[in-house]
This record gives sequence, structure tokens and C-alpha cells, in this order.
Amino acid sequence: MLNWSKIDTVLLDMDGTLLDLHYDSHFWLTVLPQQHALAKNISLSEAKEDIFKRYQAVSGQIEWYCLDYWEDQLKLPIMDLKRETQHLIKVRDDVPYFLTELKKAGKELILLTNAHPENVMMKFEHTAIDNYLDGVVSTHEYGVSKEQQSLWHQVQNDLGFNKTRTLFVDDSVAVLNAAKEYGIGHLLAVANPDSQQPHNEIADYLSVTDYRTII
Repeated sequence: MLNWSKIDTVLLDMDGTLLDLHYDSHFWLTVLPQQHALAKNISLSEAKEDIFKRYQAVSGQIEWYCLDYWEDQLKLPIMDLKRETQHLIKVRDDVPYFLTELKKAGKELILLTNAHPENVMMKFEHTAIDNYLDGVVSTHEYGVSKEQQSLWHQVQNDLGFNKTRTLFVDDSVAVLNAAKEYGIGHLLAVANPDSQQPHNEIADYLSVTDYRTII
């Protein structure tokens, strides 16, 4: 279990960690391939094959998370399409209590997300989760994703947190690996980021499916 007495700062991912990943999974795996098929007048299977190859080519890089990049690549109005399905954006059920209790305990809460700033603002408008936070960092400000060590150096330099007394919460093992390599003292994996998918098996990190169990 986490030793909260040794944690001052909590860095929180957004999609899959504070918000249900279902919205993003549906958009990137269903909506965008459908729109790509229509725009190119190709079959859905061809569109999926093309798009998933493009995803793989930039996996873990800032481009994968960049709406401008995908708009240029696919010639589609990405933000307009995302807004069409924004009714699926949802805060995880366990998050309000979790963040409220952390605030009561005097922890500093900072969102650290790879999501594009426009995407972040849309989700804030829809959920108001920013009201719980002391700070918000989109890695697009630095031009490099959380998977890269240079991001961690820059963010720590700017925010000045004590990395040995910091908890980082994320649903991506690759990102948690990067945080561990940098020396973040406390790490927590989210094993159920998408409410419509089975729980993930996570062997290397303390994991949670309901934050209320660790307060």
C-alpha cells in the first residue's frame, strides 16, 4: 500500500486515470477509421489498416497525442469530430472522492497529461475536474511526451517537486516505466482505465481499480 505520509505531490494522468478511457478508445478506434473510410472512399477494413499503421509509427511520441498532427495526416476536422461524441466523456466514479480526500490531506494535485491542450480544455468544460487541481501540464508545452526522459527533467525543473516524495498515477505501463527511470518515488497503475473493457493485468506496479480502497 501507499505510505501517504511520504507523499507531498500527486501527479495525475487524465485519460484512463481521472476520466473513463472509453471516450478516447471509441474515438480513435471506431469514429476516426469510419470518417477516414468515408473521406477516402475506401472500405472500413482498409481505413483501419491504414490508420493503425500510422498510429504504430508514432506510438509513444508527442505526434501520437497531437490533434494538429492527425488533422494534417488525415485531412479531417479532428476537434469537430471529437466534440460530436463528447457526451461519452465521463469522470471515473471513484475520482471525486479520491481527489477531495487528497486535497483535505494537503497534497498538491497536478495534472500531467500527454493530451493536446484543446482536448484538455474540452474535457475540463465537460467535467470541471480542473476545480480539484493545483496545476495543469500538457506535455505539448514541451514538445515531448511522458514516455521520454527529457520531459521529466523539464517538468521537474519547472514545478520544483521533490521526486522522492511524489506519487505518479497513470494507466500506461510505458509511461510508468519512464517515471520510474527518472526516479519518481511512488508509482500507481490504473488497471481498469476503460469501463467497457476487461481489467488489465499489471505485474510490475502497485495497481488499483477503485481509488476509494487506497485512501
